[in-house]
Amino acid sequence: MEQVSNTTVTYFIIKGISDVPELQTPIFILVLNLYLIALGGNMTILLLVCLDHHLHTPMYFFLANLSVLDMFSTTVTLHDILISFVTQDSSVSYGACISEMYFFGFLICDELLFLTAMSYDRYMAICNPLRYHLVMNHKKCILMAAACWLLGVLEVIPYIILLLGFSCYKSNIINHFFCDLVPLMLLSCSDTTVLEILSLTEGFILITFTPFVLTFLSYVFIISSILKIHSSTGRRKSFYTCSSHLTVVILLYSTLFFQYLRPTSQDTTKSNKFFSLFNTAAIPILNPLIYSLKNKDVKEAMLQKFRYFRVVT
Repeated sequence: MEQVSNTTVTYFIIKGISDVPELQTPIFILVLNLYLIALGGNMTILLLVCLDHHLHTPMYFFLANLSVLDMFSTTVTLHDILISFVTQDSSVSYGACISEMYFFGFLICDELLFLTAMSYDRYMAICNPLRYHLVMNHKKCILMAAACWLLGVLEVIPYIILLLGFSCYKSNIINHFFCDLVPLMLLSCSDTTVLEILSLTEGFILITFTPFVLTFLSYVFIISSILKIHSSTGRRKSFYTCSSHLTVVILLYSTLFFQYLRPTSQDTTKSNKFFSLFNTAAIPILNPLIYSLKNKDVKEAMLQKFRYFRVVT
């Protein structure tokens, strides 16, 4: 371990998922496959939404944004593993590490915000169907998306400002597979009290808890409206329209809870690798699978495009 206490580091060494030499090739193959599947699945959803006019609705507009977020998120978090295996160099400059942490942070914030926007869309579609097209028109959807992107960009800036103020680190070896907030806090020999308070206040209340409450309230009203439907077929159809989104929400918030909303320690850093890998690789793979397998419109669009390309070729 390179001890750099009481000095300002110029670069970090990313330890990766495992430092066992025999596991490096299997890990590289696994991560490469996960990355390509996540990239391909989300690119497919994005192209379908752009090319099929039947999917030019608010729900699929937000889903397309979610696919863009997932593609960027997997690239930001998994590229270190892939590059370090190819180049045999696991070092990353200080500036690149801070930038990586910033982009990952704002992408996660954006994902929570877009899931909240999607829950509001489902609330309007099921609870206020007569006003749905008036409220969720094209202009308002663009404004909501722009607000989500802007808030995500702004919410992470205070963390970066505090991190840039850290004067020294105990070591420059990050026990993770990308630059994340918790591992950097554990390495710092500066006082991290303010950053920890910020994580528990802004991080928990504003970034995580507020979107969760808004999403939860939307589904309280949605489920209440569904239960009032007299026809069992109607209830099943209404719930089916929001089941994909609800599944993604449960998966993402569960992993974020176990990953960040626990006391900071070395033990949690080890377990965070598993939750981070699930959050940054598995969920971006599951998102297009859940929305394509559980969504009739997406399946029909995929079949239609597949038949079209077969005829063309």
